[in-house]
Amino acid sequence: MPNIMPENPAANRAAVILLSILRCPPVLLILGAAAIIMANVGFAVISHNIMAGLPLSPAQYQTAGQVTDVLWALVALALYWAFVRFVEGREPSEIGARGAMREWGIGLAIGAGVMAATVAVIALGGGYRVIGWNGPWVLPLHSAAVISAGVWEEILFRGIIFRLIERWLGTWVALIASAALFGAAHLANPNASLIAGFAIAIEAGILLGAAYLVTRRLWAAIGLHMAWNFTQGAFFGIAVSGFDTPGILIPRISGPELLTGGTFGAEASLPAMVLATALGLALLWLAWARGHFIAPSLHRLIHGEATPYRG
Repeated sequence: MPNIMPENPAANRAAVILLSILRCPPVLLILGAAAIIMANVGFAVISHNIMAGLPLSPAQYQTAGQVTDVLWALVALALYWAFVRFVEGREPSEIGARGAMREWGIGLAIGAGVMAATVAVIALGGGYRVIGWNGPWVLPLHSAAVISAGVWEEILFRGIIFRLIERWLGTWVALIASAALFGAAHLANPNASLIAGFAIAIEAGILLGAAYLVTRRLWAAIGLHMAWNFTQGAFFGIAVSGFDTPGILIPRISGPELLTGGTFGAEASLPAMVLATALGLALLWLAWARGHFIAPSLHRLIHGEATPYRG
């Protein structure tokens, strides 16, 4: 059957131009970051108001909070999938299910290992000593929170900020910018300091960015982020990013803040900065060796999209 609808070349050109503007990296960066941050705030406000209106005991309120933490992680994944699929117009392979459990498990092992090594160095320096322990009841207190933070923060800082800046300005700029923003975001936490923000930027910003670069997916970074927080707080009983956290072990932490991280937690310590940053640099080298670094968009425009780029 012949097409009887008149064509409108001007309207088609305008639609193409608008779509091109919408899908350019700076615009996607603003839209994506704003969407996930606003969704996080909105979800927190709505869930809090709902729970406040229910006749819940303190224990029930705590359980409800854990449920909403996990629910927010699922909502954040769904929002990210929808943003990439319908706004960017591509399949979100970085959160694809195939191989997700393996990558997530590797991330868990790395996060737990580097934090355990950090605390071991602090203990050898006399800054950490176990004086008692709690029962395993403390573990569920942290599980939902670390799931929530590990998922939505990695979606924001690696899935949106890192990935879209990299597509626009290249890998090195994306790594520096996302790490700096990640450190700055923690300055609003309790007991934060410029040293703590700097430590988060160079150790976690580089390490988590490198985990994404090696795999080109988010699952390893999510697992690493979860295990880092869980091991530090739920197991070793150390404050996590400034928040007091009861753990299985009850420690006595003493000595210079450069050794222990002080009230912000072990991640603000020199051992964490050295160990985590060293591991992050090793993973960056691996990503480089695999050819996972990309050039700024202008470089690719001049030399061709498929041109290899190493620096």
